[in-house]
Amino acid sequence: MSQPAFAASTSTPLLRRAVTWWLVQVKHALPPTIFFFIGFNLILWTKRLILQEHGVQFSGFFTAIVAALLVGKAVLVTDNLSFMRRFDGAPMIQPILFKSAIYWVCVLIARLAEEVVHFVAAGGAIAAFGDHFVNHFSLPRFLSIQLWLMVLFLAYVTIHELNELFGDGELYRLFFRWRSSEAKLTRRQRIRLLTRLNRLTEANPIEAFSDRTSPVHTELVAILHELASPPAASPART
Repeated sequence: MSQPAFAASTSTPLLRRAVTWWLVQVKHALPPTIFFFIGFNLILWTKRLILQEHGVQFSGFFTAIVAALLVGKAVLVTDNLSFMRRFDGAPMIQPILFKSAIYWVCVLIARLAEEVVHFVAAGGAIAAFGDHFVNHFSLPRFLSIQLWLMVLFLAYVTIHELNELFGDGELYRLFFRWRSSEAKLTRRQRIRLLTRLNRLTEANPIEAFSDRTSPVHTELVAILHELASPPAASPART
């Protein structure tokens, strides 16, 4: 009786860890999937409106779902690679361009691999895929989609990097929970105070802050007092 009970007790933590790992992966892949699902549907909706002028019916909702899932999976796999953190200490434009380019290349490879699979499944030989790609593949359509993918990746990575900079959830609170007056009175002031604090610590050694009579120590205390003080109440409307 003890051995089955022990086996059940060991399998339960493994199952819990597996479920926890799966939930973490889903949480990581969900934002880019939702973002690109909305972006792809906007592109397809625009294409549909243009084609309707010529009497051509077009619907690509399922295509948008598959493409968004493909991009979400590509972001999930790529983010686990160590070289993606290469430019984390550089100015923000560098990691934005670098990560956008990596995501773009990964999706490009995935899309080409998908076309190869469809070509082979239809009875074609892998060696003949090059000729098929040149003669029968719509290169302008393929490149236009890749161009829009780059634009969407730049927008997504920029939002993601800003969210990482401010802290998880700060952008959401700023856009959806903070009132405009509160954001202007508190959030902007705190960012400026933190910027002053960062410049102060970079320009002076630690010994300068230990001397309570020094101007550096006085400025440091003043900044900390302002950061610790409660937010100013927004003026009541009359």
